[in-house]
Amino acid sequence: MKMMKPVLFWAAFMLPMFFSKANIVILNGLTHHYTVEKGQVYKGKIAVENTSAKSQHIKLFLQDFTYSVDGTTSYTAPNSSQRTNASWIQLNTNYVTLKGKEKAEVYYEITVPASAGGDGSYWSVIMVEPVEDPLPGQNTTGISISSVVRYAIQIITDYRTENAKPELRFEGVKIEKKNGNSIIMVAIANNGNLYCKPIVSIEMYHKKNGERAGQFSTLPMGLLPQTSKLFYIDAGKVPPDRYSAVLLATDENDNAFALNVELDIKND
Repeated sequence: MKMMKPVLFWAAFMLPMFFSKANIVILNGLTHHYTVEKGQVYKGKIAVENTSAKSQHIKLFLQDFTYSVDGTTSYTAPNSSQRTNASWIQLNTNYVTLKGKEKAEVYYEITVPASAGGDGSYWSVIMVEPVEDPLPGQNTTGISISSVVRYAIQIITDYRTENAKPELRFEGVKIEKKNGNSIIMVAIANNGNLYCKPIVSIEMYHKKNGERAGQFSTLPMGLLPQTSKLFYIDAGKVPPDRYSAVLLATDENDNAFALNVELDIKND
């Protein structure tokens, strides 16, 4: 079952590096989304706060990124991805110093080129990373490990969405037990050209008698074009048995993708 409509979504990532010490927070959301037209300019900002009592230096820079159902996330140089918009984005600064408890705003512009071609979603991330001053007499040629939390703020631009659509594909289903609950892990890929935010649900029936065992669903999660990830459905303490089930992935624009599966729920 498929129902195709354009869909829009935001996404965000926070990346703990070594031991987490989050003295910097983002105040206006970790994702920024725009529906754009070629030749137009769009303005945005990143609001940051230093929650510590001491001064903090912050650097900002652009990267491309993608992720996969196996848990890997790849960060690459700007403009290395086919669907990057990194070259469209210009920051007003790459370096900010905040006094203790101080707030600041970093501004950016998105200039959509007049030559923009392909339909669908384009994206990159603005990395916001605290940096430390070297201590007097510190040897800066060696390697040191410090506590850092850096943020990847995703900038999504959707272009000509009337000609774009998500295309979700179920790639696998596994079951694990956690604290006595059955967790159904559903691998889904987006083979379309538009970002979407599906909710994955499952309706389960006892295979022997056809009685309905329940319906369970995930929280919504976003999928970039040509990426994949695991969606986790908590089926609670559904009794051990063999089940016939229908998996359904539906986004906020009512695009729907279904799959019939059989499940064998075992005891712990």
